[in-house]
Amino acid sequence: MEVFLKVENITKQFAGHTALDDVSLEVPRGCVYGLLGPNGAGKTTLIRIINHITAPDKGRVWFNGHPLSPADVANIGYLPEERGLYKTMKVGEQALYFAQLKGLSKAEATARLKKWFVKFGIEGWWNKKVSELSKGMAQKVQFIVTVLHEPQLLIFDEPFSGFDPINANLLKNEILELRDKGATVIFSTHNMASVEEVCDHITLINKSKNILSGSLDEVRRSHGGNIFEVDFRGNKESLVGALAGLPCGLLDESLIADEDKENRSERALKIHIERDEDVRSVVEVINNTVQLRTFREVIPSMNDIFIQAVAKHSAK
Repeated sequence: MEVFLKVENITKQFAGHTALDDVSLEVPRGCVYGLLGPNGAGKTTLIRIINHITAPDKGRVWFNGHPLSPADVANIGYLPEERGLYKTMKVGEQALYFAQLKGLSKAEATARLKKWFVKFGIEGWWNKKVSELSKGMAQKVQFIVTVLHEPQLLIFDEPFSGFDPINANLLKNEILELRDKGATVIFSTHNMASVEEVCDHITLINKSKNILSGSLDEVRRSHGGNIFEVDFRGNKESLVGALAGLPCGLLDESLIADEDKENRSERALKIHIERDEDVRSVVEVINNTVQLRTFREVIPSMNDIFIQAVAKHSAK
């Protein structure tokens, strides 16, 4: 794994309030990296430090193998949560202005903008005023301006906020396509469903500290607890009896979420197997006792992991 962005022991205080407390993380090159956390956790402060908008009190940031410098900002595209367009300007005029601020010539900027406007279905709005745009249309324009100069690092802060499902899916696909073309993406959000759809790695910040980092698959599996769901045909009592002498236990029905209960067939069980090496023997007994239809590990959602991790850290 090649590290593209490295945050090293960053601490930042504002008037006695610690926004970041010795935070470190490593963002692999060419991935979508989820930056998660409750409101006020320190995510926006970290993003501003990466963007060279503010400086840390301690620690440093490494960008593509060297200490982050003001010159690196040209290789960063940042879409902040606080949207902002000049309402009295025409859409195309304003997009062109921002594109030239990113170093593109007027001709190159115009050509790229026209392609993106067509791609997003807003080509008919080029000569209209920004004040006439809906919130979703304005966000499309800002997204385009953010990615137009093809930066190496893209930072999106709640990019799907205010979008309907169709346009949110459009943006999601564009983010994944930018990653596949070589961009490294930092994705800050509260929407855990979006995290599962687009992120390869995550860091969870709570009360100014990094409390959880890793690849999405590793994080989810590490919180799985070796719980398995068994769907079968046959006699349930016979299966329960056969499992009684094995290194596993039936999961208490009270611990199963209501939505899981609604989706389960009459012949289904959830079991806990403590050791990985015992899984094979348990499956063998199940298969010899009833007709096994499915046997799958129950992996917790990122929403569950987020809530559990924050609650556990906040209780310390």
